[in-house]
Amino acid sequence: MFSKTRELLNVFGPFLGLIVVFLIFVFLAPSAFYSAYNLKTIITQTVIIGIGALGMTLVIISGGIDLSVGSVIALATVTIAYVLNLEGSEPGFWMALLAALAAIGIGALSGLFNGILSAVLRIVPFIVTLGTMQIARGVAKWLAHEQIVITPPTWLNSLMNIDPEPAWLIFAPGVWILIILTVILYLVLRYTVFGRYVFAIGSNEKTARLCGINITLNRIIIYALCGAFVGISGIMQFANLTVGDPTAAVGMELDIIAAVVIGGGSLQGGEGGAIGSLVGALMMAILRNGCNLVGIPNYVQNIVIGAIIIGAVAIDRLKH
Repeated sequence: MFSKTRELLNVFGPFLGLIVVFLIFVFLAPSAFYSAYNLKTIITQTVIIGIGALGMTLVIISGGIDLSVGSVIALATVTIAYVLNLEGSEPGFWMALLAALAAIGIGALSGLFNGILSAVLRIVPFIVTLGTMQIARGVAKWLAHEQIVITPPTWLNSLMNIDPEPAWLIFAPGVWILIILTVILYLVLRYTVFGRYVFAIGSNEKTARLCGINITLNRIIIYALCGAFVGISGIMQFANLTVGDPTAAVGMELDIIAAVVIGGGSLQGGEGGAIGSLVGALMMAILRNGCNLVGIPNYVQNIVIGAIIIGAVAIDRLKH
């Protein structure tokens, strides 16, 4: 009976939380909150944290943590701006694509570095990623000469447009990218050997090792994939800002981790999922949007979100 209840809570808990938060603001916020345009705005605001949360889902399920993701997002925006400015004139489609790939590459490289340090040298992931958080932020500031990097307009700038072109897309291109990535990660975690390995490592690393799973290699792959997802988040952040900003995404790593935890991910490892993390990111976006419309000060929003994070972790502890 208890295991049944726990299973139902894992599956439907994040959805129930999302519905409750939405209904609260339906009653508290002005009617503009549930207008079609504002709902599209909320969904678009989910993209950056949502994509980062997908990568973090892999890490947290495997029993790890990555505190460097906010700094890597900032580094990705600066990398894009740097590549776009290499040509000297207005960059075309392929140059913008190269800049986007460079952002994903720098994210994957950062994740690879985290994975090697934590898996090969067996340094605690919290310490490793706390250090690389500072390194990535420092590299971003050095590359940008400690200032915002202005770039000419490209198709990258339109990825986060609430009213997209063409109009039949309905949502911003970034939203569709988020949905596609969520489906891919869901399928990987549920139906592939690698997905089973991720859960096995997070559930019991010693048992997984005895079963013949290469823990070191898989941890490196997990962190590299997380970095790639964060690189894509960086592309969306660049599209949102339209500049390379080395000071961007400060503290965003906490929002990303919170989205995973609220979505049912366990900081003890072995639990979590792509859809739950997406729901968690959507809940965070609703909270911030609704609080702004109600006129709740930013510091109160931080207190509310912090309390929700503590509550989500407390529920996770009670489940175990």
